[in-house]
Amino acid sequence: MNTEQASQLFESLSSPIRLAIFQTLSAMGTQGMIAGDLAKQLGLAPNNLSFHLKTLSQAQLVTSLQEGRFVRYHANLPLMLELTQFLTDNCCKNSQEKCATMCC
Repeated sequence: MNTEQASQLFESLSSPIRLAIFQTLSAMGTQGMIAGDLAKQLGLAPNNLSFHLKTLSQAQLVTSLQEGRFVRYHANLPLMLELTQFLTDNCCKNSQEKCATMCC
């Protein structure tokens, strides 16, 4: 991942609603959530949810799977981990400190 890719992902997550959607989906792991259930849990109108899911989908942060009349959404967990790795790659690079001891 490069800086341009990371900044695009952060831009997609910069909305509090999109961040809440992504956090909720990532908490569900590989199970994902049906769009209607996600809207109810977050207290969003379906059209508002769709608008934000489209942005997250275009950024490849979420994927969708048609299940009959329903659409199940999943957080792209490998991409999330790649973004997290990008953030931590340079941690304490120019310091004598050990990052692991700072976070725990």
